[in-house]
Amino acid sequence: MLRSYRNGIIVMEQVSGREYIGLKEIVGPLIVVEGVEGVGYGEVAEIYLPNGERRLGSVLEVGEGLAVVEVFAGTTGLTVDETRVRFIGRPLELPVSVEMLGRIFNGRGEPIDGAPPPLATKRVDVNGLPINPTAREYPRDFIQTGISAIDGMNTLVRGQKLPIFSGSGLPHNQLAAQIARQARIVEHSADQVERFAIVFVAIGVGHDVAAYFQESFEESGALTNVAMFLNLADDPPIERIVTPRVALTLAEHLAFDEGMHVLVIMTDMTNYAEALRELSSARGEVPSRKGYPGYLYSDLASIYERTGRIKGRPGSITQMPILTMPNDDITHPVPDLTGYITEGQIVLSRELAARGIYPPINVLPSLSRLMKDGIGKGRTREDHPHIANQLYAAYAHAQDVRALADVVGEEELSEIDKRYLKFGEAFEKRFVNQGSDENRSIEETLDLAWQIAAILPKEELSRVSEEEVERYLPR
Repeated sequence: MLRSYRNGIIVMEQVSGREYIGLKEIVGPLIVVEGVEGVGYGEVAEIYLPNGERRLGSVLEVGEGLAVVEVFAGTTGLTVDETRVRFIGRPLELPVSVEMLGRIFNGRGEPIDGAPPPLATKRVDVNGLPINPTAREYPRDFIQTGISAIDGMNTLVRGQKLPIFSGSGLPHNQLAAQIARQARIVEHSADQVERFAIVFVAIGVGHDVAAYFQESFEESGALTNVAMFLNLADDPPIERIVTPRVALTLAEHLAFDEGMHVLVIMTDMTNYAEALRELSSARGEVPSRKGYPGYLYSDLASIYERTGRIKGRPGSITQMPILTMPNDDITHPVPDLTGYITEGQIVLSRELAARGIYPPINVLPSLSRLMKDGIGKGRTREDHPHIANQLYAAYAHAQDVRALADVVGEEELSEIDKRYLKFGEAFEKRFVNQGSDENRSIEETLDLAWQIAAILPKEELSRVSEEEVERYLPR
């Protein structure tokens, strides 16, 4: 080990990197190291407190002899004179393996379930890269969630990004846990055996929510096929920046190295965006909409675009990010930009939740842009596209009739309009509404859809063929 001085900073040169004693300044979750050489963006820094405690950080910015480091565990306890920083010459990496399924990790990928660290197949840079568009294979094939409002009318497809837009107090955590427990691939032949896994990411959640997720998976037995990453509300907010990237690194290994189909569920991306805003403010950057950094779009895209299928490889990554809309405002920057990047959205309704309907999915503003490519003959059932369109059209008309009934009174409606009112009520209470432990197959969902459609006269069923009416409509 060699000791030298540069601009008043003590530099300890080691075989595995350079160590600097003393900081230029501490700004919120950031530290500034002076007199550095050969440090790169994204490089890992080891920060040693005066008491010997070790923390990890990542280089956010490199200038003339300066490096700005983001400290994942926060800067509490650091001092300007005695803190030591060592740059190790490589980015933050995660040791990955199939053995990580069934385990629980913190936001940095360290096991917190009391068991030994899993044996690693290899170490991978957590920053990753979006999939090259020329290497992408078009998303196809249906993923069954067991939720009728999703499977029947906003179908999730392998390789898709389908977010859930929720609001404070709505049961999005319950819905996320249910999807994680129930989601599976529907095999179309006995010879077709494909491996499926869940990567579940909780970002900035409370201890009670984290315990709920853990207990839900353990009691149902689903944990054996789930890798959980938990970033808690009392963890340093800056750690939330790395949590989804760590989880997606494991998902990429399972999908593209091990050939598995992986569903990544992330809740709550609004907490991630808040941490990004805090980091941007600490760096002194000029704020954009609502105080978020101007690069919020590209930063979210760097997470969402690590989803899809790659030509020539059997696996896939499907994402269901969940975010809470502040004040239920769908034009807020986080849901607004998320909607631009992803292929649709599932919108939860506060009105439906107040009426005791679970899951309170409002199907009219919800959309799955890739649904048409993942359903139909050979994938779900040949009548699926048509009955889904019929339910959409009929429910939209039922909403118009409800608005009219509020003005003129239900007794003034025509007989057809009264049937539509009855249809709308049955659609919400029987099709959308289901128990938190009720796992409906796609066959059950489509059969139920026809039962609801039977409330309307046959001449009103304009989106389905006569052959389908004869075959599926209850007599």
